Amino acid sequence: MSDELKQCREQIDRIDDELLKLFNQRARLAQQIGHAKGDGAVLRPEREAQVLRRMVEANPGPLPAESVTRLFTETMSYCRALEAPISVAFLGPEGTFSEQAAVRRFGGAVQRQPCASIDDVFRAVESGAALYGMVPAENSTEGAIGRTLDLLLQSPLKLCGEVMLPVHQCLLSHQSALASIKRVYSHPQSLGQCQGWLNAHLPQAERIPVSSNAEAARLAAKQPRDSAAIAGVQAAERFGVPVLEENIEDDPRNTTRFLVIGNQEIAPSGRDKTSLVMSATNRPGAMHDLLLPLAKYGVSMTRLESRPARSGLWEYVFYVDIEGHQQDAKVVAALKELQQAAAFVKILGSYPAAS
Repeated sequence: MSDELKQCREQIDRIDDELLKLFNQRARLAQQIGHAKGDGAVLRPEREAQVLRRMVEANPGPLPAESVTRLFTETMSYCRALEAPISVAFLGPEGTFSEQAAVRRFGGAVQRQPCASIDDVFRAVESGAALYGMVPAENSTEGAIGRTLDLLLQSPLKLCGEVMLPVHQCLLSHQSALASIKRVYSHPQSLGQCQGWLNAHLPQAERIPVSSNAEAARLAAKQPRDSAAIAGVQAAERFGVPVLEENIEDDPRNTTRFLVIGNQEIAPSGRDKTSLVMSATNRPGAMHDLLLPLAKYGVSMTRLESRPARSGLWEYVFYVDIEGHQQDAKVVAALKELQQAAAFVKILGSYPAAS
């Protein structure tokens, strides 16, 4: 071993010793904060968002911003767990992108509760069986997840956060020859995200929609001769199915937006979104009148999605995301006028915007 290599390793050892002391010092302070808060909420999303932004802005490199975010997310997760356990329900089983989104947002120390359906995720949080839920809301390729939008309209739960998760799909199979694959299991959204690749490489294979990509991997594991699944690497590892092809999504920028649901009102973080759902009165120019208050007060709208209201033929509600927190002065003014113009308005929640 060269002297230079030995010196570098000795420096790393000293830094590791110092890091361990600092990690435990931070953990003790987190415990003190927990005692000081008493029965207050363990998770403060606005505070954690501020910490992550500050660390990314202060980062001199060479670590990339994503690595800094992950490091401090995990640090906060394990420190938070010393205050009290946090449970998060997600669309299961284990190995889904929903679980990956939950870990990305809450860190590895969170207690994960897989659920059989999006409805079950909402029920788990509404009943108190889980503190938070992680539900898919929309995909950049396939669009909105209708069931999530419908439940947000019906449920008393609030939006507490969002996660933008890059989604890279893989073809999993014990069969090494594509020509031998007769059926492909996957969630309908994933089948849609990969239809170009499937048309080109597996045009004759039957495409079978299932409840989740993890369930698809489980089925492919049980039928090794002629079956495959479209799922992520996590599902491949969870069910022991080899990855036959990687990154088969038609759009390499394929991203799914997940929403955190809970019973908590989130304070302003400095860079927030507010989500709401509304309907227009049945008169000419009604939709224009709904959007006018946003323009009048300089509130940027980042999303507008229509959805059947299920209350009558050809009646629709509109899901809207705007920049800013519902406590911000210009958002307060815009929402006040919007509520006067709309037939119905429900504020789903304000929360830190995903980076």
